[in-house]
Amino acid sequence: MPGKLLWVAIGILLTAVTSYASDQGHAVVVYDGAPSEVATSSATTNDLWVTVKDLTRATRFVVKPQGICRDELCFPIPKGRKADFLSKRDGVEWFNLSEFARLVKQPFARDEKNGVWYFGKREDERGTYLASLEAPNFTLPDISGHTHSLKDFRGKKVLLITWASW
Repeated sequence: MPGKLLWVAIGILLTAVTSYASDQGHAVVVYDGAPSEVATSSATTNDLWVTVKDLTRATRFVVKPQGICRDELCFPIPKGRKADFLSKRDGVEWFNLSEFARLVKQPFARDEKNGVWYFGKREDERGTYLASLEAPNFTLPDISGHTHSLKDFRGKKVLLITWASW
C-alpha cells in the first residue's frame, strides 16, 4: 500500500510539473554584464516575459505605480500600453523585458538555441558624444611642448592624426 501511494504521489507531482513547464521555461539573462537564470513564460516566442520577482533580481528594476524604476531612475509605462509590459496569469505577475528594452532603446540579442538573452547599455548609459557627434575635450602638447586643447578650436575645422607604437 505505501508503494502504491508513492507512485500516485509521483504521478500527481509529474502532472503538476509538466503543466507548470508547459507554461514556463527558463532562460539566462545577461544584464549589466551579470548572468541570471530566470523563469520565462512561453506565452510568446518573440518576447522575453519574466516574473516580476526575476525582473528585480536580474536587473534591479522594480515595477512601481510611476513606472519601471531602479534607484532614482524611473521609466513610465506609456498610456494605453500597460498590457504590452505586464500580464498576470495563474497568480503570477509577468513582465515583458524585451518590450521594456525597446522602450528605453536598449539593444538586446537572443540565442534561441541556448536560451540566453543579452542586454546592452541603454541609450541613457551610452553617453552623449556619439549622439551629438561632438568629441570630448582633451589637452595635449605639440612637438614643441606647447599645450593645446580641443576646445580652443571649436567652430574650426580640425584634422587629428594619431598613431600608436605598441
